[in-house]
Amino acid sequence: MKDSNSKIPDQKELEKELNEYLGKKYGDRIRLVVPMLFPKPQAEEGSKDEKESGEKKRKIQFDLKPEELEAFLNDYIIRQDEAKEILATKICTHFNRIKFTEMRQGKTRYEGVGHIKNNILMVGPTGVGKTYLIKLIAKKIGVPFVKGDATKFSETGYVGGDVEDLVRDLVYEANGDIEMAQYGIIYIDEIDKIASSNHTIGPDVSRTGVQRALLKPMEETEVDLKVPHDPISQLEAIEQYRRTGKKEKRTINTKHILFIMSGAFNGLEEIIKRRLNREGIGFGAEIRSKDERAEYLKQVKAEDLIAFGFESEFIGRLPVTAIFEKLEVEDLYGILKNPNNPIILGKKKDFKSYGIDIQFEDEALYELAVKAYEEKTGARGLVSAVEKVLLKFEKRLPSTGIRQFVVTREVVRNPEQELQNLLQDPLHPERVARFERLLERERNELKASILRREGEFRKRYGTAFPESRIDLIARRMVDKGFDVNTVFEEVVEVERQVEEFERNFQVRNGIQLQFETEALDRIIEMALEENTRGQLICSRLLKDYEHGMKLIRDRIGHKEFVITREAIDDPEGYLNRVIQEAYSRRFDFESEGKR
Repeated sequence: MKDSNSKIPDQKELEKELNEYLGKKYGDRIRLVVPMLFPKPQAEEGSKDEKESGEKKRKIQFDLKPEELEAFLNDYIIRQDEAKEILATKICTHFNRIKFTEMRQGKTRYEGVGHIKNNILMVGPTGVGKTYLIKLIAKKIGVPFVKGDATKFSETGYVGGDVEDLVRDLVYEANGDIEMAQYGIIYIDEIDKIASSNHTIGPDVSRTGVQRALLKPMEETEVDLKVPHDPISQLEAIEQYRRTGKKEKRTINTKHILFIMSGAFNGLEEIIKRRLNREGIGFGAEIRSKDERAEYLKQVKAEDLIAFGFESEFIGRLPVTAIFEKLEVEDLYGILKNPNNPIILGKKKDFKSYGIDIQFEDEALYELAVKAYEEKTGARGLVSAVEKVLLKFEKRLPSTGIRQFVVTREVVRNPEQELQNLLQDPLHPERVARFERLLERERNELKASILRREGEFRKRYGTAFPESRIDLIARRMVDKGFDVNTVFEEVVEVERQVEEFERNFQVRNGIQLQFETEALDRIIEMALEENTRGQLICSRLLKDYEHGMKLIRDRIGHKEFVITREAIDDPEGYLNRVIQEAYSRRFDFESEGKR
């Protein structure tokens, strides 16, 4: 390792050398098994950098507008309209500003001094969807996402962890892509737990220390990826040195990393109430809403958060505040009724993994919402309520021949008795009829819901959706337990793959194909069923069409062909018929010419 030009050791020698180093530093706890390491010449490294220098502008394909992101969130999140509006707007602005300043024409625009990020503070009780919402946004945008708990960090990292570890974790979530990690989202929960209670001794010293440790990452700083207490980063440094023959300091810049903090902030409303009364606004007397606490929290100012126990510099780096409201029984019921909610979809998948289909009656969903509300944990209570009711069914039914059942109000109220009733007479005509009615209703409701929003989906995905395709989407949602956007994205991706097949076919043969709606529906259906690409389906079905259509083109000069549903169901028969018709037309044309 002293000379990059010395003889390169073989794999076993290198593995032995690395393990000797690890043994001295960490003892026998860590050993390295090297599958294969090849040194890369420095010149080659440079050429790679040159090749990738122009890729920066393609790292994030972000083109969402606030209303589009808000519409996406509305598919999944019940209520919280103001919070969704704020988050959709500020997060879209954050990434569009990055695109404007960092990615336009591959140049960095000068922004001056004091760039302020749209870091966000979310305030609201537990179980209202704060974490779920941020995860949805990160997934939709396609950026790495890391969640941390503020109570587990300290200023130095000797207790719990270092706040900079979250930044390093982004690199891991980005599969080692440092540049991609620099556009990630860091979400820190229970941030209210690091507020000082205005004492100068005891744990508050650590709390304010964590706040100060977050200041630089929240604004802009360079975080070193190699840290003494992390053996993985040490190994990466060794391997990098072995490849290049030089030490390299690997860092990640936090300028564009979006920080989102959340907490329940119990007691904050009292601070706000005292301020409002002191200011003589009399706001408190006007509040008559169900969630009185949320109405006070919507009036929060920086001075209230400072009085709560935060440093003014810390609050200054959180310019955006979103307030989440408490969920009532009707809200919890609305979550369960939402066809995209992960609770019911997840439970259906649990049973589908055993080949069992389940349906939920509305009365059962409402009973579950009531049980969840009694637990006082918001939407989290829904999961435990559903699990308590269905656990014995999930244990017993896979060992039987039962392949479908309905969750009724009686099942929710007395699951053990209803399980026995089901086992005694699983094929009772009324049970079967009830299941079929609910299954048909679910399909029809999904289809009707999508049809009402067809214009919105057409705008979101940039393509038209005929009713037959919407019917396909609704059926797949029911059969596979997928949410609406997952299925739409699957369908749109196959459509684009078929379009690519059409383009490639035309380039190769000078012949233009046009797939009819029914034919395209069938290809999409086959691609999704087989979990394969649309091009592969087209290539397999139309493998003889290049030769056959070239014959037609050469005989009668025809260069455009319509691919019908018949061509997909019976490719060989359809091609033979088209060729025969073409030759017949040619014969008729030549006969007419002789006359």
